[in-house]
Amino acid sequence: MKRLVLASVAVAALMGSANAADMRRAAPMPTKAIPYVQLYNWTGAYVGINGGIGWGRSSFSGAAGDFNTRGGMVGGTVGYNWQSSQTVFGIEGDLDWSNVKGSTTCAPGIVCETRNEWLGTARGRIGYAFDRFMPFVTGGLAVGGVKNSVTGFGETSDTKAGYALGGGVEAAVSGPWTAKVEYLYVDLGRTSAPLGTDVRFQTNTVRAGLNYRF
Repeated sequence: MKRLVLASVAVAALMGSANAADMRRAAPMPTKAIPYVQLYNWTGAYVGINGGIGWGRSSFSGAAGDFNTRGGMVGGTVGYNWQSSQTVFGIEGDLDWSNVKGSTTCAPGIVCETRNEWLGTARGRIGYAFDRFMPFVTGGLAVGGVKNSVTGFGETSDTKAGYALGGGVEAAVSGPWTAKVEYLYVDLGRTSAPLGTDVRFQTNTVRAGLNYRF
């Protein structure tokens, strides 16, 4: 009987040792912690350059019909963003040299021409950040210089204020650099022209920009 008990104890001890060895072999290997990826933060000031095209319709009062305007523009941009969760609030200003112009025949031998010589805006922006990609809407004040001429009757120059509305997308490309594409509808109202006429000036703009964030 004593031999049977001792044999049972020995077998149990051997089984316990084997189970412990199996558990050690089955224990999962330690794994590396998943690295924390910090989302892009849009808060801060920035400066940049922009350029693109403008096109639209214009009209001289008393002349038959509207006419097309078209041309390029290039300039600089400054702004500031505040990010709260994924919502980004911002203010932005820009000033561009512009050559958006067009003309029509007002009467036989008489050409009426209008040209936007410069355009500036001061706008608010609201965007929604998908990490490094942000669509946005924008709107605010637009100010521009418009020159109107009539063959044989001289020309006039006006600085007019109106409004700009639009939207676009901006993306962080590398380090402090971001790139954007935006559309703006700009209405500068009516400007004066020779012979007591006035000119309606509206334009659509599509511009690309490159900004440096501080």
